[in-house]
Amino acid sequence: MTKKSRIIIAVSGLLMLSTFFLPLWQIILEAPQYPEGLGLKIWLNDITGNVDQINGLNHYIGMKHIVVDDFIEFKIVPYIFATIVLLAFLTAITGNKKLLWFLFIFLMTFAVVGLIDFYMWEYDYGHNLDPKAAIKVPGMSYQPPLIGYKQLLNFLAGSFPDIGGVFTAIAGVLIGGVLFFEHRLQKVTI
Repeated sequence: MTKKSRIIIAVSGLLMLSTFFLPLWQIILEAPQYPEGLGLKIWLNDITGNVDQINGLNHYIGMKHIVVDDFIEFKIVPYIFATIVLLAFLTAITGNKKLLWFLFIFLMTFAVVGLIDFYMWEYDYGHNLDPKAAIKVPGMSYQPPLIGYKQLLNFLAGSFPDIGGVFTAIAGVLIGGVLFFEHRLQKVTI
């Protein structure tokens, strides 16, 4: 790998390392009675924000309470992500193209599995409602969107990457770009 490629991989590792200190995802709820909005910040190992208020509102429509300890993901994802970050730095140090491929495939698999898991989490919370809930709307589910906005009764729910998720996406694009560049460079030199 070229020196420039190795530097870009190292920068990608630093971008991904930042997710240990920055939230990955955010869910925002806007409604007339909450002009300032309510929000959740999803980190590698925690959920912060207006968790108690959202749990209180969710109780009325029969949603389960959001409790961090209920998610095994928060116990294992930091270790998986640390492995990806270390792999990025190892790839930058060694310049090994096989490691670069492994890093890219591992990161993309992590991203796809993570989004599927998040969708399933949202689906479970939005569809498996307590039949004894105070507010029941026949045929209504309360699953927030995976990405984007969705109207849920009088709430507009939004779901987007937060700064840590954006940095990770940028890192993935950089790693993919280096992989493409190095592959093309190899074809030219053969």
